[in-house]
Amino acid sequence: MQHNLHPCIWYNGNAREAADFYCSVFGNGKITVDTPMVVNFELEGQQFMGLNGGPQFKPNASVSFFVICETDEDINSLWEKLCYDGEVMMPLDKYDWSERYGFLKDKFGLSWQLMKGNFKEVNQKITPGFLFVGEKFGKAAGAIQLYTKLFPGAEVNGMLLYGDDEGKEVAGTVKHAQFTLDGKVFMAMDGFGTHEFDFNEGISIVVECENQAEIDFFWQGLTANGGEESRCGWLKDPYGVSWQIIPTKLGQIMAGENGERAMQAMLKMKKLDIATLENA
Repeated sequence: MQHNLHPCIWYNGNAREAADFYCSVFGNGKITVDTPMVVNFELEGQQFMGLNGGPQFKPNASVSFFVICETDEDINSLWEKLCYDGEVMMPLDKYDWSERYGFLKDKFGLSWQLMKGNFKEVNQKITPGFLFVGEKFGKAAGAIQLYTKLFPGAEVNGMLLYGDDEGKEVAGTVKHAQFTLDGKVFMAMDGFGTHEFDFNEGISIVVECENQAEIDFFWQGLTANGGEESRCGWLKDPYGVSWQIIPTKLGQIMAGENGERAMQAMLKMKKLDIATLENA
């Protein structure tokens, strides 16, 4: 059963502005939900949720989005648009791992890694990538093992480790990995060195569940062994990555005539209870 995994980006009241920007950058993007709290949009087949959550959290480079481009024209155009009022972290240039690659943070704080390559190697234009740094360094493989155990049909598509000749500090850690959850490709890397960021609620992964049994299953699996429960269906897994475990029908419940009461009920919950929300 598909669970419609997709990233959620936390905004301070400007989710619609950001969604409009990304849709214009990628050309074929579209807004699918537009409410004061949530703005959902699609880019190149990848669904995103924009949440107007307030000033508490901001996205950072612990989660970035890889974009595979097959032509110089494509990568140059996307780079120019995403760089507008943003910050270049690695200039668009030739590197050991790619004939053309660049790393940037756009004007809304979202991090992008653009790479010229073969689309068929990923079969996904935009791919979320996790960077395990600081205390999380060296834990990418463990996180991938947890995720691929939990989601039915998940698989590790490839994992490249640092070799002994690349330094004892990094040997055996994940240089680059690609894995599939619920039909969606994700990437992960261990990042050695000093970084001024870590996983937070600025970017979370939404898991839509058809019934309470699925919510219970993913909640238990992701909070066990050091995970952390939060409110309103949010949690952090043992590696610090934020997730939202929600019913597929949550939007329908909140848009119904008893939506305000359902919202008040949800604010009192950690793990979401579908029956309580429906009966609010």
